[in-house]
Amino acid sequence: MQRTLWEQAMERAVIKFSAEGCGICHRMSFYDHKVVEEMGLRFIDVKMQDTVTYRQYRKVLLTQYPNKTDMGWPSYIICDQPDGEFQILGEVKGGHPRGEFKGKIQAILQIVA
Repeated sequence: MQRTLWEQAMERAVIKFSAEGCGICHRMSFYDHKVVEEMGLRFIDVKMQDTVTYRQYRKVLLTQYPNKTDMGWPSYIICDQPDGEFQILGEVKGGHPRGEFKGKIQAILQIVA
């Protein structure tokens, strides 16, 4: 049975991997979650220092960045079913103005649509 676009979107999330002392991460936090939620996606905020949440999403992070060397600060991983058998759809690295950030996520979603 094929899932509707709405059902797929409900399983789709943007996971933000950031650090407490990261200035760019902090600036993005003023709007990143709002942009993601306005797009109908789930926003998951993972601070590297939060060991409980980090452990929960570590597998997603290490699938995209096996040795963490190519990560940006922050790194946003767009994926389906982040709490289960996840599938990574794309990534957005670093800080961006609100409109550009939204455009980068939209571009990823259009590719996989």
